[in-house]
Amino acid sequence: MKIKQLSLTLLLNLSSLFAFAYEPPADSLKTAPSNWFNLDAENYYVQGISTEKAYEFLKGKSSEKVIVAVIDSGVDIEHEDLQGKIWINEGEIPDNGIDDDKNGYVDDVNGWNFIGGADGTNVDNDTYELTREYARLQEKYSEVALEDIPKKDRAYYEEIKSSYEQKVGEMEEQYARFKFFADSYLRSSKLLEAYLDVEEVAPEMLEQVESEDEVVLTSISIMEYAFSMGFNKDQLQEYEDYYVSALEYGYNLNFDPRHIVGDNYEDVNERHYGNNDVDGPDSSHGTHVAGIIAANRDNNIGMEGVAQNVVIMPIRAVPDGDERDKDIANAIYYAVDNGAQVINMSFGKSYSPHKEIVDKAVEYAESKGVLLVHAAGNSSEDIDEEPNFPTKKYADSKKEASNWIEVGASSWKGEEDFVAQFSNYGKKSVDVFAPGVDLYSTTPDQKYEKNSGTSMASPVTAGIAALIKSYYPELSAGQIKQIILESTVKFNKLKVNRPGEEGKLVSFDSLSSTGGVVNAYEAVKLADSYQIKMEGR
Repeated sequence: MKIKQLSLTLLLNLSSLFAFAYEPPADSLKTAPSNWFNLDAENYYVQGISTEKAYEFLKGKSSEKVIVAVIDSGVDIEHEDLQGKIWINEGEIPDNGIDDDKNGYVDDVNGWNFIGGADGTNVDNDTYELTREYARLQEKYSEVALEDIPKKDRAYYEEIKSSYEQKVGEMEEQYARFKFFADSYLRSSKLLEAYLDVEEVAPEMLEQVESEDEVVLTSISIMEYAFSMGFNKDQLQEYEDYYVSALEYGYNLNFDPRHIVGDNYEDVNERHYGNNDVDGPDSSHGTHVAGIIAANRDNNIGMEGVAQNVVIMPIRAVPDGDERDKDIANAIYYAVDNGAQVINMSFGKSYSPHKEIVDKAVEYAESKGVLLVHAAGNSSEDIDEEPNFPTKKYADSKKEASNWIEVGASSWKGEEDFVAQFSNYGKKSVDVFAPGVDLYSTTPDQKYEKNSGTSMASPVTAGIAALIKSYYPELSAGQIKQIILESTVKFNKLKVNRPGEEGKLVSFDSLSSTGGVVNAYEAVKLADSYQIKMEGR
């Protein structure tokens, strides 16, 4: 399983020997409706986005099909709940090996894959940008005395080196803690299964154990803790995969899969490379995102996406590891040039060595009236202070992209727990919050899962943007952005836990520029009033 596709709670740091920060699943506490993000707070007591209420308002109005590009890990275009919801390039004849529409991409029938090779192979794992930067600088300066390195480069080199070594050390320590817990959990589980003569121990069975043996009592304590944290055997492999992937690939200075792609990586302006495999080796994350936006609302199966008259343009550019600036820039260009009106970007990283080429692509999208929706990130950080790329702020400039919405994650829970503890925030950098905890959506092989992350909050917002564009096609990207921001639901005097600091209460409206949560019903009402004004009625 890809690092980016684990439940976000699984990715929080191990804070003590056993007390690692794993949040129990919703079902072990209180069950939110599986479609909670679409519901209205007035009727269901969860702060969804009132999608069904929005469609009641829109009843009788006509709509136009909207193309939403999903730049992600890939999308399972065969999923039952996405049938009829995948973009088709009408100018391309499938599988004839010819670039029929002459856009530079051969057989791009449903989208494009910028992290695949012409021979059909694909990048699955990649390094983190921090690792790539450290490897680059190490090669350049490893045999140069520190005092001989130019002052500007020296400071950056020292920062990168220090950060890399710290991150690797932390990851190794967390992995050791996890292994200790995993071994203890497995031993305890095995002992109690034998003691109770059962295939698997359930929480209620622990009360049946009558023993004064210290080993048995310790095993009971370990299992009680595991059950209280919502932990089970299935998650052991997820943790194991996460740490192994991070250490063997993400932080591995000697790992470089770019040869698979076969591009001239140093040429940041190169545009045409990759292949047409929009699914890739693991499309769990992208498929989940696509379902939130566009899952069929009329087939009575699975779940319902936010936007009805919409198709998804899958663009694969996000591996297990950090995406590369060149690929993201090209993904944006591809989306814009092929008709996308909204682009969802559920990815991010701490370093962007070629931010200028991403900025140019963002400016291009801005010039063509395409709206970009970006996930704020899952590090519980104030991104007014801490970097999370790409950003709406252009490099070396005070100017910001006018076609960009930055989205944090809210929860179905109330009061202090209203904001997801993993969500990044920022009074200047984050525009809005949207549902991002326990969202039930499509996953590969005809499956559905609950996932959490700003990666889920972003497509909720992109879905609203597509919904507005579909029913009010004359509205510009800038107007749609303004409508979404102006129509957010506010919560006066609501105090919430600051992400990453449970017990530290702050005003909800201090965590974003609007101080609100997106709402489809309020947005379409406002869009309707915009339309009336434009028509002079």
